Amino acid sequence: MKFSLEVMVHCRYIIEGYTEDGRKFRPSDWIDRIASMMASYGSSHRLVFSELLHPELYQGQKCLIIDTQLEDVNPGMFEYVMDFVKNNKLKMTQVCEEMESELGS
Repeated sequence: MKFSLEVMVHCRYIIEGYTEDGRKFRPSDWIDRIASMMASYGSSHRLVFSELLHPELYQGQKCLIIDTQLEDVNPGMFEYVMDFVKNNKLKMTQVCEEMESELGS
């Protein structure tokens, strides 16, 4: 009997505020608008972004971060964001565990 050990690699998608051809995407607050769709108000009465969909700095630029777990937790939201990226031809990079140290920089 042969056993297969499958390693689960945790990944995220980084969506930049630029199109694939290098143009800045407008409106400039699109990242916050999309991230707020899964945000809630915390006990401090401030908006708290979801760990699965949130704005973050990546290489000095504000980007939208989508955790791949969103596809399991909320498939409709995951599909909405991915369709938005595709339709607007936004630059997207997949970052897995070994590259996550670059997030927040």
